[in-house]
Amino acid sequence: MGTEEQYWYNTDTGEVEEGRRSSWTHLMGPYGTRAEAQRALESAKSRNESWEKDDEDWRKK
Repeated sequence: MGTEEQYWYNTDTGEVEEGRRSSWTHLMGPYGTRAEAQRALESAKSRNESWEKDDEDWRKK
């Protein structure tokens, strides 16, 4: 991401931050756009569900 602006989702406040201003313990990211950061929880949920399905499929083998 270099010199581009980075966006972070703050799980404590539920807000998007431009640049990393808060403790890393409350941040998800970096994201390339504000919109991506705003969808951080949805993206994480979707990714986790996909991984859980992959694990379940693997266990059935």
